[in-house]
Amino acid sequence: MKNIFLLFALTLMLLPTYSEAQVRVLSENIEFNGKIGTAQRKSLIIQNLSNQTVGYGLKFLRGNIGSSQSIKLCIGDRCLDPKREMTKIQLRLAPGEIFTDMYLEFDLGITETKGNFDLHFTNTENIRDVFIIEAVYDVFNPSVEETNHKDISIGSVYPNPSNRIAQIDYEFKNPNALAKITINSFIGNPVAEYRLEPAQKSLVINVADLHPGVYFYTLFVDNKNIVTKKLVVKK
Repeated sequence: MKNIFLLFALTLMLLPTYSEAQVRVLSENIEFNGKIGTAQRKSLIIQNLSNQTVGYGLKFLRGNIGSSQSIKLCIGDRCLDPKREMTKIQLRLAPGEIFTDMYLEFDLGITETKGNFDLHFTNTENIRDVFIIEAVYDVFNPSVEETNHKDISIGSVYPNPSNRIAQIDYEFKNPNALAKITINSFIGNPVAEYRLEPAQKSLVINVADLHPGVYFYTLFVDNKNIVTKKLVVKK
């Protein structure tokens, strides 16, 4: 019995001790929202909470990524595919360092879909020291309905209905034209107004603070009402 107890004690001593994660992910809630056929790039920020230099490697990628989608993790100017080049993705952090030179590029693919994926990094010297970068995505198929004006062409808002972000794509034909989008409630009360910039290609509207319901958005060009369409906000 004594020998069994001694063996059990020695086994416990040989097991790696648990330690809290030494890295904190500051860029929480990584979200990719966009139309099919587009790609987006998000900045990742992590901090070494310890007073020691630590090294991490990508251990595995978990989640549902479609066949037409692809991701790349960029550290500085070097971009690698986590699926095919996982062992090459390594980073080293100085004591207390806040690392900002890391990015995640995501090709949203050609199918309307939603999903999520996680990147799990493990300390090269302590397998119990792990930090995770979590990301979600929502790929929309915008309406092909487009309004063509002599000064601007503009698509319909998407996603519609929306509960967080709504987007309108446009392209100026005449950069000297003054164009704006106004949003009114169902009963006609003004809610918001956005000037469209010729140097931009899309207008992003935060609808998260709006009450659920039906709204109407109107395109004005040189103060002339061109077209009015419906926007539905849901929770």
